Amino acid sequence: MSDWLAALDRRAELRAKAGLTRTLRPRAADDDVVDLAGNDYLGLSAHPAVTAAATAALAGYGLGSTGSRLVRGSTTVHHDLEEDLAGWLGAERALVFSSGYLANVGAIRGLVQPRTLLVSDAHNHASLIDGCRISGAETMVTPHADVDAVRAALAAAPNRPAVVVTESVFSVDGDLAPLAELHAVTRAHGALLLVDDAHGLGVIGPGGAGGVTAAGLAGELDVIVTATLSKALGGAGGVVAGPAEFVRHLVETGRTFVFDTAPPPAVAAGVRAAVGLAWAGDQLRAELGDRVALAVRRLRAAGLTGSVPEGAVVSVTAPGPEAATAWAADCRDRGVAVGCFRPPSTPDSRSRLRLTVNVGVPRADFEWALEVIVECAP
Repeated sequence: MSDWLAALDRRAELRAKAGLTRTLRPRAADDDVVDLAGNDYLGLSAHPAVTAAATAALAGYGLGSTGSRLVRGSTTVHHDLEEDLAGWLGAERALVFSSGYLANVGAIRGLVQPRTLLVSDAHNHASLIDGCRISGAETMVTPHADVDAVRAALAAAPNRPAVVVTESVFSVDGDLAPLAELHAVTRAHGALLLVDDAHGLGVIGPGGAGGVTAAGLAGELDVIVTATLSKALGGAGGVVAGPAEFVRHLVETGRTFVFDTAPPPAVAAGVRAAVGLAWAGDQLRAELGDRVALAVRRLRAAGLTGSVPEGAVVSVTAPGPEAATAWAADCRDRGVAVGCFRPPSTPDSRSRLRLTVNVGVPRADFEWALEVIVECAP
């Protein structure tokens, strides 16, 4: 065997010994597992209005977008979706990307100037971390949700452009960033605030418009919002929303936008239908909040340690990576899918099960799934 392949095998062996092996598990369309692992918080991915909109666009446009947005990939569906997203988020303009990952990388790169300092929360998602790295800018990582540390980082770099980078609802434990306080600090130092609202959009805030809106920051010219379209909206893609000048800058210079194939029109049409449902989905959000509270109560009653989330992510601490893997496998064997987060996917040394609450799951199935998780606990 070639030396480089042998080296990869050795690295795989080391990951296996550490309990860090990852495996692809294809699922069928008629899979009957109770899903507490996916991110379809509002159950919109299979909503009849969503699938009907996608089907109509598929018939009209075909399977793919046929090119990048600046060549032939932009359709009226994409533009209508961007207008709806901007209106929902209270932003001047919104720009759709093919993934939330590329939206984050592109947004951060677009905000960087010579000498820019990026101040990044220690619990930020990998796409934000990679965006900081790819930008080439100096990055200071501050302790999680520590406003004083952010203030100190900005004060130590006077007369430099700076961007504070955070999630709204953090993807690991579901806690909410102190966005209003962070914005006050960034504004006091003439910095910008970039918020990844992936796990907040559709779930929290007036009309489900996310954590930025909930914090009263919608439309602020020094706030940039990013999000995926694959979580509460049940589709795929990403969005960057903010001042019109910044969106124009991304259209003209953003490499992850300019050189990437546009999202398929059918996906954009389905997501647009989902935006309308999520915007008017207060009843769905009330049920979601009730289920989150039920999950926290049930897990705590069983003596399990977990997060008290602001959104719909509930994490439960596992004794270690092997225990987390075995726990998730036991749940799957009994028909319940849960997330299994281990280092290096976690920002600390703790392994967790991550439960993403989904109102598309029948209530009785959801309650049964909680019992299975408790019974399978190590």
